[in-house]
Amino acid sequence: MKRILIALAALGMVTTAAAADIKAGGAKAAEICAACHGADGNSTDPNNPRLAGQYPDYLAKALRDYQSGARVNAIMSGFAKPLTKAEIENLAAYFAAQKSSLATKR
Repeated sequence: MKRILIALAALGMVTTAAAADIKAGGAKAAEICAACHGADGNSTDPNNPRLAGQYPDYLAKALRDYQSGARVNAIMSGFAKPLTKAEIENLAAYFAAQKSSLATKR
């Protein structure tokens, strides 16, 4: 399996979630994200978005935008600025892998 992932990575065919370390993302999430967004990304506070089940590319872009100032929020910018590229990818993969508590009612 590892050889396949390496081959796909070389061809640019591995997604963010597959290349990231979900376990490391979970550890970082517990350290800095859980207080506002919930341990699994299912915030119960309507002022803090639910991250669970979101697309990893969206989550990674949002964090990069907070880092660069393209997206402005004093709290999130402060948390995002020190993150490395790998930490962002790991966090995005972790939250994307979580089951969202959001549901469509029909």
